[in-house]
Amino acid sequence: MEFSNGSSARSRESLTNVSRSVFWLDRSERPSASARLIGEHRADLLIVGGGFTGLWTALLAQQEDPGRSIILVDGGRLGDGASGRNGGFVSSSLTHGFANGHKRWPQELPQLLALGHDNLDAIEKTIADLGIDCDFVRTGEMDVAVTEHQMQALIESIGLINSFGEDVEYLNAAQARGRVNSPAYLGAVLDRKGSALIDPARLVWGLRSACIAAGVQIFEQSPVLSLTESGSSMVATTRDGVVLARNVALATNAYPSLLRRVRNYVVPVYDYVLTTEPLTSEQRSSIGWEGREGLSDSGNQFHYYRTTEDGRILWGGYDAIYHRGNGFGPRFDNDEAAYERLAEHFIQTFPQLEGLQFTHAWGGAIDTCTRFCAYWGTAFGGKAAYVAGFTGLGVGASRFGALTMLDLLAKRRTERTRLEMVRKKPLPFPPEPFRGVGIALTTRSLRQADRTGSRNIWLKTLDRFGLGFDS
Repeated sequence: MEFSNGSSARSRESLTNVSRSVFWLDRSERPSASARLIGEHRADLLIVGGGFTGLWTALLAQQEDPGRSIILVDGGRLGDGASGRNGGFVSSSLTHGFANGHKRWPQELPQLLALGHDNLDAIEKTIADLGIDCDFVRTGEMDVAVTEHQMQALIESIGLINSFGEDVEYLNAAQARGRVNSPAYLGAVLDRKGSALIDPARLVWGLRSACIAAGVQIFEQSPVLSLTESGSSMVATTRDGVVLARNVALATNAYPSLLRRVRNYVVPVYDYVLTTEPLTSEQRSSIGWEGREGLSDSGNQFHYYRTTEDGRILWGGYDAIYHRGNGFGPRFDNDEAAYERLAEHFIQTFPQLEGLQFTHAWGGAIDTCTRFCAYWGTAFGGKAAYVAGFTGLGVGASRFGALTMLDLLAKRRTERTRLEMVRKKPLPFPPEPFRGVGIALTTRSLRQADRTGSRNIWLKTLDRFGLGFDS
C-alpha cells in the first residue's frame, strides 16, 4: 500500500473538533510550575534542561552521591519539549535501531545491545522502586510491512538481528493481522522484549517528584542566557539570577545549545502526532490489539502508533519537517497539512475505524544529528558535558546519555566512555543554504525510495559517507 500525500473530506471531518494541544500534558494533575531562579545560587552540579535527560542526570547524580548539591533549571516547564510530546515508546536501542547500529559500530554492537537491554531493565526497576505511576508496560513492538519491498527487507533482516543474540520473529500477513487487524499489513517482525510503553508526561512528573524528594533544587521558567567560566567555577546567568557550579550538564537536546560548537551538529526537525477519542468496545473488537504492542511501519517515512491506558490510539510520524536556518519555536508546533495527512493515513490503515474522531493534535522538535543517535562531548576543560542528537528514540536512551555525561564530568574511564560511539562525534551539518537544500533533497529521495524500494544516487552517496538514513 502506498500512502497518499493528500487529504480527503473524511480525514478533514475526523479533525473537526480536535484540540491543538499535547494529549499527555492536557491534564489537571500536571504539577504546578516550580519557582523561577532568582538571585545567586551555588551548586556542585548544575543541570540545564528539565526533560528526561536532565531529570535522569539529576536523579542518578544524587543517588551516586547523596551529599552533592544539585540545581536543575529549565527555560519553560518540565516536559514541555520532546519529553512530554513523544509517543511514549521506550526502546532498548541506544543506536536508533539495529540497522543504524550495525552500519556504524558492528564490532561494538553486541556490547551496545547488552547495554541497551540493561538500560531498559534499569528504567523498569527504577519506576517500580519509586512507585511512579506512568503506565509502564513491557509490550514489545511490531515493525509492519505495507509494501512488498518492505516485507522482503524485513525478512532479510531477521537472521542478522538474531545472530547478535536478539530474539525477533517473523509474522506473515495472517499472523500480523491476528494481533492487530489492518488490511494494509503484509507481514511483520515482532520484538517481544526490546520495547515498552509509558505515559511520558507522568514519567516526567514522577522523576521530578523523586528528584525533589532526594534534595535536588528545581527552577522552572528560568532560561539560561549565558554560560561562562570563572576560575574553578562555571557561571550560568538567567534572566533573574545566576548559578555558580563546579560542573554543568547540558541537556537541552533540540533547543539551541549554549555551546556554539554544538549547533552545527544538531538540527531540529518537526514531527506531528494525533490521538483519537477512546474506542468503543465494537471498534476495539474490529482491530484486536489486545497485547498493546507498539507499532511502526517500516518505510523511510514511517508512522508510529500505540494504544493508551484509556483506550485511545496515538498515531504519529511520517513527516519530519526541517525549517531553514534551524528554525525552532512554538510557531512550528502545529501544521494543518501534516495533521490532515496523518488522519488520511490512519483511515487507510484502519478503514474499519472511519468516523472515529481525533481529540488532540500537536507537534514538537526532534534533535537530529548526522548519525541519527546520541553523541557526547565536553567543554570548558571538562567542567561541562553535553549529550544531544537522540533523533526520536530518546525516551529510553536518555538515561544512558545521562550516565555517560556523569562519567565524562567525573573523568571516569568506564565501559560507556570507552565506546567508540561515545568517543567520536558525528559529522557536522553543512552551513546554510547547503544544509536546507541537502535535507530537502534527502527527504524527497526517501519518499521516492518508499515508492520504488530502491535508493537513488543521492542516498547511495550519503550511504558511502556514513550519512545514510534508512529507518
